[in-house]
Amino acid sequence: MPELNLHDLLSQHRQLMVGGKGGVGKTTVASALALAAANLGRRTLLVSTDPAHSLADAFDREIGNREQALAVNLTALEVDPEQEVDEHLQRVRAQMARFARPDQRSAMEHQLKLSRQAPGAQEAALLERLTTIMEEARERFDLVVFDTAPTGHTLRLLSLPEVMAAWSEGLLRQHRRSEQLGKVLSHLTPGRDLDSPVNTPEEHQLAGLDDRTRDLAAPLIERQRRFQKARRLLSDPEHSAFLFVLTPERLPILETERAVHSLKEAGIPVAGAVVNRVLPDGAEGAFFQARREREQRMLQELAQRLDPLPRRQVPLFVDDIQGRSALEAFASRLLSTS
Repeated sequence: MPELNLHDLLSQHRQLMVGGKGGVGKTTVASALALAAANLGRRTLLVSTDPAHSLADAFDREIGNREQALAVNLTALEVDPEQEVDEHLQRVRAQMARFARPDQRSAMEHQLKLSRQAPGAQEAALLERLTTIMEEARERFDLVVFDTAPTGHTLRLLSLPEVMAAWSEGLLRQHRRSEQLGKVLSHLTPGRDLDSPVNTPEEHQLAGLDDRTRDLAAPLIERQRRFQKARRLLSDPEHSAFLFVLTPERLPILETERAVHSLKEAGIPVAGAVVNRVLPDGAEGAFFQARREREQRMLQELAQRLDPLPRRQVPLFVDDIQGRSALEAFASRLLSTS
């Protein structure tokens, strides 16, 4: 199999997203890689976007929604999706309230309450926060490592820039009461000025709008610009890479195969995969022998399905990987060339 060079990955990129099926050890891998990058002298920010945050468990210390220094050159942050949704909707509420008539306020509040539970609400709020982190981190950090949510959630998050124009349009339509708001929609609708949400909107998007309507349209267009900038960074193989973590079992293999294809179709570079918890050669007994034989069949299937994606195998450790010393030992095994 093509060998994954994690040392080069940590040294040459500015952004690394680590993802995979829930329970395969992606938080452990992300934490170990971030610690290894910090030990290489790179100023590293480790960010968890997984609602079931495990960074604190991995490092055996509290982290939370504010940056915490964990080691020399290593800072960590656990983004709270619920808090991000609340703050995102509060910003939307403040923007819309400036333009809604008194008799529209009740309907607006009702719509925002529904929006909180709407499909994509968490992803929209998370992506807005992540774009901010990406922009600010460029000035303060050499590398940002994202410990992402399970695969399906992450794929929805990464595809969000393409649907953001339609989302903005739907929100505005709930309150469209004038020709001027119609002008805003025409400026936000894909296929007009926004031929593709991945491309940078031009300044002429605001041309022809009066001051009031311009004030309403500008924040929405600015949000789209930021999302598009984040997407361009994620699509740049010199800047960003996606690393999958999986175990040698059928369901993680199949899910990873589908996710790799989805990301490649979306133009997001996939650097490789870490195959975690492979039985060590020294495991003995009939049970382990049968388990190893099955595992070898899964590894052969994995090689067929993920070829030519670079990969690295990591053995199953005797104990849980928890705490800085255990993570450093795990990172040493990850980056080992033997």
